[in-house]
Amino acid sequence: MKISFHGAAEGVTGSCHLIQVAGKKLLIDCGLFQGSREVEEDNAKPFGFDPAAIDFLLLTHAHLDHCGRIPLLAKQGFEGEIITTMATQELARVVMLDSAHLNEEDVRRKNRKLKRKRHVKALIEPLYTTEDALYALNYFGRRASYNKPIQVAKGIKATFIDAGHILGSACIFLELEEEGRKRTVLFSGDLGTNGRAILRDPDTPPHADVVVMETTYGDRAHKELEPSIDEFFEAINHTVSRGGNIIVPTFALERAQELLYYLHEGWKEKQLPRGLQVFLDSPMAISATNIFARHPECYDSETKKLFASGHDPFDFPSLHFSHEASDSMALNNIHSGALILAGSGMCTGGRVRHHLKKNIWRKECSVIFVGFAARGTLARRIVDGAKTVSIFGEEIAVNAQIYTIGGFSAHAGQGELLAWHKAINKPQITYLVHGEVDAMEVFAGLLEDTEVRIGKRGQEYEL
Repeated sequence: MKISFHGAAEGVTGSCHLIQVAGKKLLIDCGLFQGSREVEEDNAKPFGFDPAAIDFLLLTHAHLDHCGRIPLLAKQGFEGEIITTMATQELARVVMLDSAHLNEEDVRRKNRKLKRKRHVKALIEPLYTTEDALYALNYFGRRASYNKPIQVAKGIKATFIDAGHILGSACIFLELEEEGRKRTVLFSGDLGTNGRAILRDPDTPPHADVVVMETTYGDRAHKELEPSIDEFFEAINHTVSRGGNIIVPTFALERAQELLYYLHEGWKEKQLPRGLQVFLDSPMAISATNIFARHPECYDSETKKLFASGHDPFDFPSLHFSHEASDSMALNNIHSGALILAGSGMCTGGRVRHHLKKNIWRKECSVIFVGFAARGTLARRIVDGAKTVSIFGEEIAVNAQIYTIGGFSAHAGQGELLAWHKAINKPQITYLVHGEVDAMEVFAGLLEDTEVRIGKRGQEYEL
């Protein structure tokens, strides 16, 4: 029995972990690297294993950094079975197709520039195409239900456990057997935080011999939620009073829906400025919001009651969905009183960069960050106080008011990560992944009654 790490090892993105047991090769996640140009180039490099040799892929959830390289995996020969929850399967389809579309769009733009230059030997090829993403969908097979074991293959049993992170997200508990030797391995995936709107809290984990654990916020706690909502509404009110727009770089899955939920509450309680118009400018977030409505099995009791009583918590009169590119472009004509939620959350792609270009130089406007910003991303440069940023090759002054509100994060904070690990009850080995090195080292120093290892990319370990 062996485990190796091929992404999110000493880094936050690109989750991809390989288990070899009982003559089978099993992947947990296959995500896209996100961040700087150098990190993005990692996506085109070899996986570190033969995609055609992979028998199964178990997917924890549908965020791009966990499912975004599946089309490339299939393009390079994978013909195994992908097993995940029904909600994750639906969301992953949207995410992968959106990623392919953005990839193709970005390559077309770069190739137009290359064609204007002389002596260009070759044009750029997209990492994968929409056709590749559609082809990969053929390999989604059995759908997992929470807490119901699946016999993946002889010697491999998997149980998906609610991770409370986004719709359909799961921790994956593996019961492995090879030549009479048994071993249990628990993958945290990305863990959610307690007491949030819409989704249930993460389930209590079972005991496991080996744990592979995320550490995104391993070095710090989150702000409290209620003060964060108040700060969000206060930022909106102040910006509207100055005559500006509010740009919120938004992750399309979970974060967009959670913000809509709180904006609905703010509208209902008259805590938002009169005349404020809210625009969800993300086709993927719009599709995801519709998928949310189809999966009450993931809701907490309060959200279930809202839907059961005929109230849609993701809708209110001043909310507008910007489906088409023309709808998005029309927002350029609005100079005040607009709250624009647009992807991507780290500003690495999507429509938000256009809105930043039009608004970030205006001192009456605001940009509100409500999620994690990885090193090397445009979001991180703005959060860290850059005076100017490059957007579509143009250097733009940062004059807008910048807010960073940490209480909305869908990731467990340090205290919740420690509590989750403690509930496992003294695993023999804990591998730390999906975090920046500094955060991992802080978190490693807090763990007790376990051997802690920081997973190294490409390195193989005996289970």
